[in-house]
Amino acid sequence: MPEAAASLAGLFAAAFGAATILPFQSEIVFAGLQLRGTVAVGWLIAVASLGNVLGAALNYALGLGAERFRGTRWFPADSRALDRAQRWWGRWGVWTLLLSWAPFGDAFTVVAGLMRTPIWLFVVLVTIAKTGRYAVLAWATAAAT
Repeated sequence: MPEAAASLAGLFAAAFGAATILPFQSEIVFAGLQLRGTVAVGWLIAVASLGNVLGAALNYALGLGAERFRGTRWFPADSRALDRAQRWWGRWGVWTLLLSWAPFGDAFTVVAGLMRTPIWLFVVLVTIAKTGRYAVLAWATAAAT
């Protein structure tokens, strides 16, 4: 596997893992590859964003799966409270997905699935957030050198 392809595969894996509940950090890998200069910055942003969005989609799927436990004795909300929360989320909470780039943002992506956020809206907001983060990181890395 050529060096650039291996680098991008490693970045993808780090970005995917960083978007899940696993304790990964993709920023170090991203900045290291950018400083090394063997892969164009546009490719770094695209691959890291794709991996991070797909990791967030896994969280979304976990949230969707949690819905099946609704109505069980140990589920944290009764059906009425969950319906009320879903209405609130649909109006206001969905915008927290623009913070999905932040360390605590992974929780929002799980909640988005539980709250049945339309997948198209989830993908649009999370892609804006994740791509924006990597673009800012690329700019900051370039500015620091």
